[in-house]
Amino acid sequence: MTTTGPPPSLIATLPGRHYTDPEIFALEQERIFETMWFCVARAAELDKPGSFRTHQVGRESVLITRSRDGSVKAFLNICRHRGAKLCTAESGEVRRAFQCPYHAWTYGLDGKLVAAPNLTSMPDIDRTAYGLAEVHVREWLGYVWVCLADIPPSFESDVMGAVVDRLGDVESIDRYDIDHLQVGRRITYEVRANWKLVIENFMECYHCATIHPELTEVLPEFADGYAAQYYVGHGAEFGAEVQGFTVDGSAGLDRIPGVADEQDRRYYAITVRPQVFINLVPDHVIFHRMYPMAYDRTVVECDWLYLPHVVAGGKDVERSVELFHRVNQQDFDACERTQPGMSSRTYAKGGVLVPSEHHIGEFHTWVQEKIAGRSSETALDLTHAAPCAHDQGERR
Repeated sequence: MTTTGPPPSLIATLPGRHYTDPEIFALEQERIFETMWFCVARAAELDKPGSFRTHQVGRESVLITRSRDGSVKAFLNICRHRGAKLCTAESGEVRRAFQCPYHAWTYGLDGKLVAAPNLTSMPDIDRTAYGLAEVHVREWLGYVWVCLADIPPSFESDVMGAVVDRLGDVESIDRYDIDHLQVGRRITYEVRANWKLVIENFMECYHCATIHPELTEVLPEFADGYAAQYYVGHGAEFGAEVQGFTVDGSAGLDRIPGVADEQDRRYYAITVRPQVFINLVPDHVIFHRMYPMAYDRTVVECDWLYLPHVVAGGKDVERSVELFHRVNQQDFDACERTQPGMSSRTYAKGGVLVPSEHHIGEFHTWVQEKIAGRSSETALDLTHAAPCAHDQGERR
């Protein structure tokens, strides 16, 4: 029987097993999340020496802390003695050192082994060599980014380059002074869906008129299904009667002073692969960090960032928070409705992308290229139709 591919206006998606196969997810952990720059924490939360947070990055637990010299350090959260998890809390503060709860091996804030029971009887131990395994770390936009690779990729190309690809230059995001904004609200979402479904949803707006009535009221151009930013630097314009990026279109809060006139009353979105979404509006920034935990479970931590005096003064941020909180809930509900379909025989060979979604095909190709390094004996079938060259925008 002769089989034919989709017509020219459509392209094929990844097969369903790319969203349900633990083996494929393990490859993604190893070759994407453990090799790329991964955003883990708001730097201001590490406000003093000994402050720490722990986060899952790929298959590893990572410990991020503020050292005594004021710098941020990151380590694998594993004791070098017998492999026990060093810090079991998600966040906290230690006075001088981290101590393993198993055998009391103790490490300074710089990761060096400083004490252990009977350590004096082992004078040949190199306390630096047997210190915590250090992880590469950078600070940018007020966040801490880590990379588990022995030799990390260029931060300027991979992370800052994603901003340039979307906005045209780094200066455009610098105007929002994200480093000095403060968290006015944080909401953590448990999404029972594969991480790729979350990214794909964020990249398109073919669904916007269907499930985002509040968003399309504020950003009318999203109602036509082309949330794709039509060219580098394009921002979706607020509706004529809309005063601010709020759930009812009412006035927002104080505008960030550095925002340029041409950025006013506009919404910009940036995807920084593999797990960050940045949303820019004149009076606040919405910063998503995605943590893929299993092939069918993704944790998303979302920060709403405002000018310091807005947060310190207790100004009401509810209407601006509520808009994107509803958008998140609507999006994540859609992802959770889609996840079971990935196991259906109907989706065994995948689905299709309409023209306004063709840029998702480029994302699929990128994922395939990242995980395609298996030997020929065990290589996964990662083939699907090539993406079209047009519609290279992204949603929100």
